Amino acid sequence: MTTHELEALRSALRDRAEPDVRIQQIRVLRPPEGDELLGVRVPVVRKLAQTHRELVWEDVDALLHSRVHEERLAGVLVLAERMRTARRAQRQVLVDFYLARTGCVDNWDLVDASAHVVLGPWLVEGPEDALDVLDELAASSRLWDRRIAVVATLALIREGRFETTLHLARALCRDPEPLIHKALGWMLREIGRRDGPLLVAFLGQHLADLPRITVRYATELLPAAERARFVRTR
Repeated sequence: MTTHELEALRSALRDRAEPDVRIQQIRVLRPPEGDELLGVRVPVVRKLAQTHRELVWEDVDALLHSRVHEERLAGVLVLAERMRTARRAQRQVLVDFYLARTGCVDNWDLVDASAHVVLGPWLVEGPEDALDVLDELAASSRLWDRRIAVVATLALIREGRFETTLHLARALCRDPEPLIHKALGWMLREIGRRDGPLLVAFLGQHLADLPRITVRYATELLPAAERARFVRTR
């Protein structure tokens, strides 16, 4: 049974739908069959998630299991909002809730809006099983689990901690999915933003194993001549 607040959120999403936005979303997100897109802009969904951040757990679960894409996005954004102010014990509850429902986080925008925000603070705290959890996600047959593992490490990168990301880059460098190649390149680029020599050394050691698109993303901030050397070689 849904609550009044959940119905209010669902109604607000539908009231803010834009047909032109929906057309663009279909092109960009390429939703699977059965996925419903309303056409609500991401900043609008984010603001509604902030407004409804106190939804009861059952309602958040209902959002995550909805076939309406923006409802799932609202669900992960509610979790992200809660994580921003959660204390340590609450963080574990949020992480467990999210990890039990990664099957609902089933497109790149849902992953990228949530993985580093929901899992990130937990990773930064350094629980003993953190690397095992990421390795399990990275070994999953689900593309989105693997992308969650990679993108979650952005929180560590922002703390100047790069080894977990490099570990996953080595583990996933031969992944068949372009969306993993792009995620790896994005994270490597973020490492290079903070430690250019480390990125250059990593690329020099692993260039032959990395997909070309990963290298192109990773080297975007390098000096033009150095970037050309890596891209041309790959």
